[in-house]
Order: sequence, then C-alpha cells, then structure tokens
Amino acid sequence: MSDYKYSVKNTTKIEREKLRNVALSYSTLDAAEPSKDTMELVDKYVAGNIEIADALEIIINKYRTEGAQNV
Repeated sequence: MSDYKYSVKNTTKIEREKLRNVALSYSTLDAAEPSKDTMELVDKYVAGNIEIADALEIIINKYRTEGAQNV
C-alpha cells in the first residue's frame, strides 16, 4: 500500500491536509459531518501516523461491530 498515490510516503503533510479538506467538503454536501472518532483517524493520517487504508479498516470494523450489536 506504500505505493498508493495518497500514501504517507508519497505525500507531504500539506498535501494530506488539502486532501482532508477536499474530502470533508465533499462528504458533508449531503450528509452529516463525520464522527469525532472518524475525524481523529483522519487527523492521524494527516500527521503521517496511519495510512488511509488503516483508517478505513478501523472505521468499517467499528460499524460492523456496532451494527451486529444493534440487531
């Protein structure tokens, strides 16, 4: 995954901040703002501590677990 165009290895912090801002603006056009947990993961990506794929995996697993508990 390190060869991915938007990986931490291939982007600067400033580029990751711009990506975050664009993604957030698109995602909130017709939906609620992302949760605090999700934004914390995005901030970790911007800081260079995790990859986008890692953040997505954490978020997906969270909602799978919560969804299974709500059935």
